[in-house]
Amino acid sequence: MPKAATASLTIAEMREFASFTPAEQRYIRRSLDIGLGRQDAFKRWARDAGESAAIRSQYVAYQELKVLRATIPVESGLDGIEDFIGKLTRVAAFDLAQERIECFSAFRFLYERLIGPEARPWLPSAFCAAGALPQIKPGRRKILLQSLSEAAATAPAWSDRAPAFYPEYIEREAA
Repeated sequence: MPKAATASLTIAEMREFASFTPAEQRYIRRSLDIGLGRQDAFKRWARDAGESAAIRSQYVAYQELKVLRATIPVESGLDGIEDFIGKLTRVAAFDLAQERIECFSAFRFLYERLIGPEARPWLPSAFCAAGALPQIKPGRRKILLQSLSEAAATAPAWSDRAPAFYPEYIEREAA
């Protein structure tokens, strides 16, 4: 891919990330640190005992990511769907229950980085399944499910291009 096209796609990903709420941005960066093993999330993100407990739970939930990356089913077949979508739904339900992800776009942005671009076709169904679970509060369930556009739900094909932008924590300089 030409450098200009790659730069343009990276800028589009940065703009998409910038469109998310501050809470979504923070949660995505923290989740990428945990899910990709980039750094110690306790040192970077825990502001209090409650956040430390949430990070510990997220480390446990994200243990499934290695298996998910290795078992993405072929779109045209039925083999392995129940194991993959079941595990993906469980991890997605954890993330949605944290009430930091507000929409499908933020969910997709996170998960295509956590699992890989090959997971994109499976993300709308996992999002709907997780968002419809009774563990998600009814009012929140409605907001989440309404955020999935018809275009995303019925997409005939998904890009297999790997994401280029992986947001990270930025240290603020003291004034």
